[in-house]
Amino acid sequence: MSEGDLTIFVCVACQRSRADLPEGFDRPGLALAEALRERIALAGSTIPVEPVDCLAVCDRPCTVAFAAGGKWTYLIGDLDTDTHTDEIVSAATHYAASANGIVAWKDRPASFRKGVVARVPPLPAPPQQG
Repeated sequence: MSEGDLTIFVCVACQRSRADLPEGFDRPGLALAEALRERIALAGSTIPVEPVDCLAVCDRPCTVAFAAGGKWTYLIGDLDTDTHTDEIVSAATHYAASANGIVAWKDRPASFRKGVVARVPPLPAPPQQG
């Protein structure tokens, strides 16, 4: 996998409704971050997975962001540790391989196609010092 400087950020503040728990919710982000780290390591990759306190997509837990220098950033919500971990890694692989961060529709797993919250353009490159 051509990883470049890709980082996967995982919201750990998101709450998912769970009637089976006394609190009525859980916070699946920590489990998702750990599952992604394990799956990425099994693939022999070194993509960093960073927990973040909030990605401000509270109504679509669990949410991740793919970010890399010079590339568009994707924010993807409605993810689940048990069913989407491999899809997230697959999407990250396509993202890392892209020149600009834009992943072709045909290369997006179902959770990526349905879950995109936003695509944010990269910051402009700083002017070259002469």
